[in-house]
Amino acid sequence: MRNVILAALSGVVAGGISLSALAGGGSWSIDATGLMVAMSDRASVSQALAPPPSAEIRQGRIERVNWRFEAPPGADILAWLCHPERCVALDGQRGSSTGLAGLGAGAPLAFRFALGRGQPPVRVKGLQVIVNYQ
Repeated sequence: MRNVILAALSGVVAGGISLSALAGGGSWSIDATGLMVAMSDRASVSQALAPPPSAEIRQGRIERVNWRFEAPPGADILAWLCHPERCVALDGQRGSSTGLAGLGAGAPLAFRFALGRGQPPVRVKGLQVIVNYQ
């Protein structure tokens, strides 16, 4: 009887996500030092933001990425978050995106920054990403 109940529960959907899908998901996060952004015609790229060795990602795929960085008030700066397969434009100094969904969650990410025309160099700091994967 117990096996019948467990088999029935394996197909139950909880909050729109199947219980079997819940078993394989996770998240990883990393903070990185800042960088100087000095040009408008060439992007500055952060160090690689790779999952920690303790993350058990296996074949996990990105569902959502949260990001954060700090730029000086009033700085006209363009920002992207990049996976080796593609980049997504960031619309602010913090937020969340599904633009990298489906890509491998074990790959390193990187921030890319460029200045608006005529802007003086700025230091961007407080880089952080949180990768949620399934």
